[in-house]
Amino acid sequence: MADDSVREIRINPIVPSESVLVATARGMRPRKQEAVVARDTREHVETCPFCKGNEDKTPATIAAFPNENNWQVRIVENLFPILGDDSEEAAINFGLQQAINGYGRHEVIIDHHQHGISVYEMSEEHLQMLFGAYRQRMTELYESDSRLKYVLVFKNFGPAAGASIPHTHSQIIAMPVVPENVINEVEHSRVYFRKHNHCVFCSLIDEALTYEATIYDRESGEVRRKISVGQYVVERGERFVAIKPFASRYEWEVHIMPLKHESDFTKVTDEDLQDLSRVVKRTMKRLEKTIGGAQYNFFLHSVPRAEEYSDCKDSYHWHLEICPRTSIPTGFELGSGLFVSTISPEDAAQQLREVDID
Repeated sequence: MADDSVREIRINPIVPSESVLVATARGMRPRKQEAVVARDTREHVETCPFCKGNEDKTPATIAAFPNENNWQVRIVENLFPILGDDSEEAAINFGLQQAINGYGRHEVIIDHHQHGISVYEMSEEHLQMLFGAYRQRMTELYESDSRLKYVLVFKNFGPAAGASIPHTHSQIIAMPVVPENVINEVEHSRVYFRKHNHCVFCSLIDEALTYEATIYDRESGEVRRKISVGQYVVERGERFVAIKPFASRYEWEVHIMPLKHESDFTKVTDEDLQDLSRVVKRTMKRLEKTIGGAQYNFFLHSVPRAEEYSDCKDSYHWHLEICPRTSIPTGFELGSGLFVSTISPEDAAQQLREVDID
């Protein structure tokens, strides 16, 4: 376990401009914690628009799996879309002020017909269907309009994470711009590839699975830090691995990545999805057992389809970021952009890895 007095600024190896302050000192001022969400575990709620039998309370079905008559996963338009295709307004430019039309698509993916089921409670077969639905809809949206440069799939659980309806659901937004955080990942990974001729995400996976080192104090000879093989690995399957980032923005953040290089999530095979569903289920179960009831977001980052990133097939690596919200950001974090963690990623990874989920 890491020493209680650790206090260091860690640089994100993917986006070096992002930093995380790991401060685990016992005397550190307590931080305000996000409330644990009391989950509605009912299977069906008569008034819920997302429950089976209430299809008339939502917009028409866009897609349903395995079929519309007996759906387990259902996709509909969002009633309150962030972006839409109902505006014909042109771009606006006046001086330094610029605006483009908020064109795009915003859809809701009803993850499961059961109202209160959690991701870790879903069967692996169902999760495979859900991630297959993500794959299909992302592909269809990209093919529907060349103006769409990025499609983001994400899930919010809990009010602090942005969830407004308790029935389990995720969302998909197709937009005419590439989000800044994705641009940062893509640009920095491209720079790394040009310098090293290797994907930086693949390098991180290789280090997590094979690297070990002992760092000594040059004067006293005492051990300053030991890095062990698998120290940051939370869960591993045949094709995917769940890793605790060395510079985690959120104290219990975990990233899931394919072991074999692939930049585009829409290229995953059914065999890939089978292993992904197992790793996702087990990772979410580890998080639930360790920090039960935490509010969280997860989002899927894949290579943009924008022309300017057409050369990033070898340098970028798609991944799923799971970000539990266990503390409320402080003014320092919001003002500086420097996230603060009061538990070391090494300790968090060890707790997640050692918790009994079988």
